[in-house]
Amino acid sequence: MDWFNLFKAVILGIVEGITEWLPISSTGHLILVDEFIKLDASPAFKEMFNVVIQLGAILAVIVIFFNKLNPFSGQKTSIEKKDTWDLWWKVLIACVPAGIIGVVLDDWFEANFHKFLPIALMLIIYGVLFIVVENWNKGQTPKVTNFNEFTYRSAFIIGIFQVLALMPGTSRSGATILGGMLIGCSRFVATEFSFFLSIPVMVGASGIKVLKFLLKGNSFTFDEFMILGVASLVAFVVSIIAIRFLLQFIKTNDFKAFGWYRIILGAILIGYWFFTK
Repeated sequence: MDWFNLFKAVILGIVEGITEWLPISSTGHLILVDEFIKLDASPAFKEMFNVVIQLGAILAVIVIFFNKLNPFSGQKTSIEKKDTWDLWWKVLIACVPAGIIGVVLDDWFEANFHKFLPIALMLIIYGVLFIVVENWNKGQTPKVTNFNEFTYRSAFIIGIFQVLALMPGTSRSGATILGGMLIGCSRFVATEFSFFLSIPVMVGASGIKVLKFLLKGNSFTFDEFMILGVASLVAFVVSIIAIRFLLQFIKTNDFKAFGWYRIILGAILIGYWFFTK
């Protein structure tokens, strides 16, 4: 066992746990971090690792929101169970656009945009968009403040915004939260729905990545299995902290701080790219 490689996996798990839920792009950060902290593993494994590590983060959503997302809970009334099933149907409908386009174009995006400069540019572009949308949203009163007011049409539109996140550096949570706010959802509803939407999306994306990895004749070594397991466990623990932080943060703050973070980081990375490539 390469203990230094395992230490790198811990660092990557921390990065995933923080950046998966904050609207700053987890895949983008993992690819960028790999510029400086390179796992000693095959390119095929690292490509798969950057997606499958998200399963640890997803488990945190399931744990935190288990009661809210459980339609079989004995503590819920029949109406509450119906509302929970209704929420799940909206989540599944929102998955359709990215599910279709992602399966068709995943390899193309992988080949053309999982690179340093496109990620840096996306960080800046969506950072600007967050600031613009928040300035526009300042004088608006949200039309949707709870999930009883959240329609299937709204879910599908947010699903269309999620397609934007196929571009590394965009941020899946960022794209869906922006989409939700633009159609009149409160920050809280848009953020929670983004969390719920992550469950089938990331489980599906991880399954596809593992399947492609195996179908190409690859297999897991013991070290690779340990690296993936440790990184996922760390991502789970850190995700619980990050999710709770974000839900508390948006009660009294907007998303401009994340917009500025993205712009500054993107500018630094472009400067780094310009002077080192």
